[in-house]
Amino acid sequence: MRVMTFTWRHALTYRMEDDDDLGPVIAYAPDEAAFDVPFDADYGRPEGPHVLAWTDTRVYFPVVYDGAESMGSAPRHPQPNGQAHIGGW
Repeated sequence: MRVMTFTWRHALTYRMEDDDDLGPVIAYAPDEAAFDVPFDADYGRPEGPHVLAWTDTRVYFPVVYDGAESMGSAPRHPQPNGQAHIGGW
């Protein structure tokens, strides 16, 4: 079985690049240290700590699909076109 160990910081960096969000992160919850806790993000049960991160334009949060964990995001402020679906199809 493949083990995919990473941290929320890794996932956040990847997601911010994908969103073209230049940051910086202005707030972390519960705290910034939670983003450095290693965990197995591969299929199974969710293992990553509960987190949130805010930039000036987006909010970042954990996403799980069929047990695999990743970082999702949504606009920080209301958008006229709403939010696209999060997750697989």
